[in-house]
Amino acid sequence: MKSLAKAAEIRGHSFWARAPDNAGSYKSGPHEAGFFRDGGDFDSHYGRFFLNWYSRLLIDHGDRVLSLANLAFEGTNIAAKLSGIHWWYKTASHAAELTAGFYNPSNRDGYAPIAAMLKKHGVTLNFTCFEMRTLDQYEGFPEALADPEGLVWQVLNAAWDVSLPVASENALPCYDREGYNKILENAKPLHDPDGRHLSAFTYLRHSAVLMERHNFEEFGRFVKRMHGIVPSIFLIACTR
Repeated sequence: MKSLAKAAEIRGHSFWARAPDNAGSYKSGPHEAGFFRDGGDFDSHYGRFFLNWYSRLLIDHGDRVLSLANLAFEGTNIAAKLSGIHWWYKTASHAAELTAGFYNPSNRDGYAPIAAMLKKHGVTLNFTCFEMRTLDQYEGFPEALADPEGLVWQVLNAAWDVSLPVASENALPCYDREGYNKILENAKPLHDPDGRHLSAFTYLRHSAVLMERHNFEEFGRFVKRMHGIVPSIFLIACTR
């Protein structure tokens, strides 16, 4: 907490050197916590100070790690993976992202500073959730107020705005045409005037279910469309 105390002292408010005391518990929803609820302390002067310090601490850590990685693996293409935290995305605070260190409430772009840091090191941003549809999340888990499509679009634009290469993967097992079509849609957005597209896609994962006849036929169709419609894409089927 020395870093927080120093930041608070520099800001001129030493009493801000503390974590929020109204952020709820592990199972609290945003509306149940004074810090994360709509109009809550996350957007107060103290809240903005704390969240900026927290996110900056993690971005600076990534900056140092990538500096060392580029020295250790000189000449190697490095990718940095970001978690796709899409639940509570439709709330004002984006509580799940804030908790994870992504300072991305509805009134601030928290991924632009991360993209700028990754661009500095010449790495690729690897993101997930590319097969997920917001409607499916709403039907299955309406209380989560999730929006994976909105999150993917925000992260893609944050990266592409600084000409940062983006790679991706599916978050959950994907065997159906709807999921594959969503990946294709994200891999190269239609009518993009700059022709932006993914640099790579990793399919997760090889399994006995994938090898069932219907599923494998759908997968084959997806692979053909990925190679035929989206240029400069390579596909990896992997197990892990």
